[in-house]
Amino acid sequence: MKPTDTMPEQVRRAVLAMPMAQTLKLVFRRIDAGCVELEMPLQEAWCFRPGQLQATAIFAAADFAAVAAAGTLLRPGFINATVDASLKIVAPARGSHLVARGRVVKASHWLTVCASDVFAVCNGTETLCATLLGTARNIDTAAP
Repeated sequence: MKPTDTMPEQVRRAVLAMPMAQTLKLVFRRIDAGCVELEMPLQEAWCFRPGQLQATAIFAAADFAAVAAAGTLLRPGFINATVDASLKIVAPARGSHLVARGRVVKASHWLTVCASDVFAVCNGTETLCATLLGTARNIDTAAP
């Protein structure tokens, strides 16, 4: 990462450098302090039946959005990682793509509670399909 990058840009670069994010074809639509919106196309490889995403793919989008939002509030020299998350699926994930909106619930020195809502988009209409509540561990990269 370039030292001149803003925290949101550092988070975007870090997430999109991950092989899983690349495999899922994640795209950031918005990234601000404490808030993230990302998009993930529906891929048949992630479906458990034609046109309906499996929970694992939904969880991945939700987790990336929530923890990326938490990452936007980190101090310089810190990274973060998921340590706990609970996903509740409330409707089938069908359509052309998912939109996951992550946000920070409560940030602190070592742990950040974060959340996301995931919407399935079909013909331009968003349907809430899942919600996630998670905890990210804030890791000091200079610590031994």
